Amino acid sequence: MTMKLPYYPGCTLKTKAKNFESSALEVAKSLDIELIELPRWNCCGVVSSIVSDNLIEHLAPIRNLIRVQEMNEHGLVENENRLVALCSMCFNVLKRSNLRVKENPDDMQTINDFMYKEEDYEGKVEVIHLLEILRDMGFDKVKEKVKKDISSLTIAPYYGCMLLRPKSIAIDNTEDPKIEKDLMMALGARTVENPFRKMCCGGHQTVQDKYAVARNTHTIINGARKAGADMMITSCPLCAFNLDNRQKLVKEAHPEFEHMPVLYFTQVMALAFGIDEKYMGFEDNYIDPRPLLREKGLLKAVSHKE
Repeated sequence: MTMKLPYYPGCTLKTKAKNFESSALEVAKSLDIELIELPRWNCCGVVSSIVSDNLIEHLAPIRNLIRVQEMNEHGLVENENRLVALCSMCFNVLKRSNLRVKENPDDMQTINDFMYKEEDYEGKVEVIHLLEILRDMGFDKVKEKVKKDISSLTIAPYYGCMLLRPKSIAIDNTEDPKIEKDLMMALGARTVENPFRKMCCGGHQTVQDKYAVARNTHTIINGARKAGADMMITSCPLCAFNLDNRQKLVKEAHPEFEHMPVLYFTQVMALAFGIDEKYMGFEDNYIDPRPLLREKGLLKAVSHKE
């Protein structure tokens, strides 16, 4: 029986991270999960939910949670109050705002009063990341869907900040996370532990100080390389940009630096599941993973898009 879940894509998955969404939707289908996009969703507000002295900044996330209530009322889902996010940052923002209003009834009432044209938010929605859905259904079930042997790949999971901080919203042990490692092992890949797997990529500093971000990228990628990795995985589009695209700046500052592909975890899942390459979106990765994948015997024909 197909599991139907409300799904929040967020802005970046419709623009710069289309390969994340396309691979995730196909992977979900393979696992009998239907991710149903929220009608009339809006930007989560990015990092606005971290503020404590301006309640209005939490309005945008809560409005999206009201959409989940509406989906149940209109029969798009049935008694399903879990909202699935893919982007780590969207997940963090939505979950933290949700937690704030659940713990502070006066804040919830103030937001509901302000959005008087919307129905009241009842505080019953649970924000959950796709990685949690996969873990809860059992990685053994993920393993059953594997059609391609990817044991030739050595992958370094990368978590960054948004899946693990603060502890109140973390999807895994904040000091020793294993959820990505367990997933990759279920797919048949080898994994290594990058000592910098929880280090911040630099976040939005990429706008005002891209060279500071490049220094972080250098540290994180080199950590993965020294641990023996062929590639890294992430679930955050901003981390993907900073760790993937900013390798150009790293190379300029450190000519000896070796590029490393940075993939979304769903791209590796799609590869292992034998899903059509058009859904993997490898052409949108800045450091093209296809030469490495061909070298490993995981891709055959040269794509006309390269």
